Amino acid sequence: MKNIILLIAALIMVGIAPVNAQAPAARPAAPQTATKRATTKPAPAATPAATPAPAAQHMTKAGKPDRRFKENKSAAPTTVSTSGPKKKDGTPDMRYKANKNKATK
Repeated sequence: MKNIILLIAALIMVGIAPVNAQAPAARPAAPQTATKRATTKPAPAATPAATPAPAAQHMTKAGKPDRRFKENKSAAPTTVSTSGPKKKDGTPDMRYKANKNKATK
């Protein structure tokens, strides 16, 4: 009984295979003749392109400085000014209450 079911399944698969085959490739277009090609070339622009400023080269799409580059990391924005204790690197130590209140406001 298993053999009959497997034989029927195999016949169905063989019958479906041509339906799923790829379509024949499209015929290539005829080569262009000399009359269809443009014989004149457009003149190049006489004005040189303006070079952007070095700071404008590394900007995000939103217009902010891209922080992945070294020149943009040096100008770190200071958003929180605290008078409380600071870590060795100069950032506020958030373990202290004086720094937590000012940072959340």
